[in-house]
Amino acid sequence: MSSEFITVLANLALTLSLIVAIVFGIAEVNATKRDRRERLTVETLNNFQSREFAEMMLFTTITKFPKAYSDWLLLQQEDRVRFINLMQQMETLGILLADKLIDISLVDKTLGSFVTSTWEKYKPVVLDMREKLPDPFLAEYFQWIAEQIETRMKENPRKPFYQSS
Repeated sequence: MSSEFITVLANLALTLSLIVAIVFGIAEVNATKRDRRERLTVETLNNFQSREFAEMMLFTTITKFPKAYSDWLLLQQEDRVRFINLMQQMETLGILLADKLIDISLVDKTLGSFVTSTWEKYKPVVLDMREKLPDPFLAEYFQWIAEQIETRMKENPRKPFYQSS
């Protein structure tokens, strides 16, 4: 065997090793992304299955929502805290969706119209707060996710799962 042949063979082996390493590296990165997304999905689901979130859902159904910031200030402190807490949870959900860390189908399947109906209750006071505080970014992701869900429900309504079989 000539030294030229051995050099070509060694270069070929190195090139093949590099290609294999890149393929395995890409596979590992994809697996890690999938695992992270799955963990975040499970964590998100768990957050919406808590007693605290159930209390906030009940709060939205039995509470008369204020129409203006001045009305919001008249609410009892405990109700203002609930109001802020639910708004923060919806804002966080919107951020997760906007950053593509969770899929919109997860939100649609778990909360769906709750997001849109809750935003409709929040909308008058939030829009007023944006002007009065002033904070033009207040609940921006909450508004955005509600609009995304509403559009999705109009353009691609899904069948209930029990009807899809």
